[in-house]
Amino acid sequence: MIRAAFVLFLVAAVAVATVALMGEPGRAHLDWMGWRVEMTAAAAALLTLFSALLATVLWRGLIWVIEAPRRAALARAENKRKQGVEALSRGFLAVAAGDGSEARRLAQKAADLAEDTPALVRVLAAQAAETAGDHVAAKSAYSAMLGFPEMRLAGLRGLMQTALAEGDRLAAVRHAETAFGLARTARWAWRALLESRLEAGDWVAALDLAQSALDRKIVPPVVAERARAALLAASAASLEGSEEPRKRSQALDFATQAVKLKPDFAPGVIMASRLLSAEGKTAKAGQLIEAAWKSAPHPALWLAYRDLKTNETPKARAARLAALAALKPEARESRILRVESGLVGGDPVAARAAARLLDDEAPTARFAGLMARVAFANGEADEARAWIARGTAAPQEPDWSDLDPEGRAFAYGREDWARLAVSYAETGELIHPRHERRERTMNDLPELPSAYVESTPFVRAAEVGGPLMPIPDDPGVYDAPALPEPSGEGPAPRRGTGARRRLASGPRAAK
Repeated sequence: MIRAAFVLFLVAAVAVATVALMGEPGRAHLDWMGWRVEMTAAAAALLTLFSALLATVLWRGLIWVIEAPRRAALARAENKRKQGVEALSRGFLAVAAGDGSEARRLAQKAADLAEDTPALVRVLAAQAAETAGDHVAAKSAYSAMLGFPEMRLAGLRGLMQTALAEGDRLAAVRHAETAFGLARTARWAWRALLESRLEAGDWVAALDLAQSALDRKIVPPVVAERARAALLAASAASLEGSEEPRKRSQALDFATQAVKLKPDFAPGVIMASRLLSAEGKTAKAGQLIEAAWKSAPHPALWLAYRDLKTNETPKARAARLAALAALKPEARESRILRVESGLVGGDPVAARAAARLLDDEAPTARFAGLMARVAFANGEADEARAWIARGTAAPQEPDWSDLDPEGRAFAYGREDWARLAVSYAETGELIHPRHERRERTMNDLPELPSAYVESTPFVRAAEVGGPLMPIPDDPGVYDAPALPEPSGEGPAPRRGTGARRRLASGPRAAK
């Protein structure tokens, strides 16, 4: 206002000066209580302006004096607010640093200073008590937050965490259920409920949660689909070993749904194929595995594919496995399967040729075991032992050879299925719980005799120029019957023949 008065005064002064300079000053007089004042018009205008300006200044000064107490109160309130904000900030930093005692001291200070932010003060007080390990005070603070609608969700989460810290899982689940009913996007509540359902093995309830997460847009659609596929497979696994036809039919239904959701999910595909094969639908079972192999080759798939037919010759089985590998020839598992098919069919030369395509592979225990079996099948026991030695120190790799051909495809326990479902839903990767627990180690390394003896079938076969030991259906197993003793009537082995050359590179007699 004072600035405006100064502006008006300057404008009026310029106008009066202009009139005076034009030579028309004019006259002005004032009669007041016997007093007569005469002056020029310009002087009268300036006097009037100065009087108005002085009155304005005096009025503003009077107002400033009157409002001085209020300004002082506002300044004190602002200073208190700044101190409260600083106490809150330092308190939350203390909570983040895990300093419970300092956090509680700052929470008390903030309660006295930050009167305009009671929600933050309550949150800090609860978290400070929780950090200090005072669960009773933390529970009391979180419970007090339930009385405020805008703080109820935070209070429920705090109560859930406090209950988990005290080991009261039932109370924690109850608080999570309440929160999940209040907020459609409370991901933490959904995750807590899902973990509780998985821990209890309640796959049906977990499936409902996965669907609700998709409906509420808590998780992306791809995560929800993977979670549902894994949970359907877990549901099928829980019913797969049942003797009741109704339950086995339901298991097949669950496995089929899992395959429809994720055609490349190996557990669902394998269980569906085995259940179909048990019903005599071997062709359809094979088609499921073949479709999955085209999408994402997996060791468990070819092992299940191998066991679909049990009444075929080794050569027929090898041809069938080779055809499966040809569906996606560039994949690593397809190249490994070509080696396996050579071993299954009793063709060590073909297995060796296929193994040469894997020479650039990083040596894992599984790879070393495969190369050892190839070398052993070709009569190269020294090379086989060298590969076994390398495999002993090589990193482990799940080979999924622990699938039970006579029982369930994935004989996992409840905890294993829960971990597999969470991992597959979040990352899309298929874990192997038994391998992670090291329940099966070095399972791909063949067992060779500890010493070279003349009665070794490979040595005797090489000495008489006969065929090498036959390869059975299951790779890595060489329990063939001993070869017949060479008869005196047969022709003596010729020097310089291929048999002699095989003997030079094969096992040698122990000294």
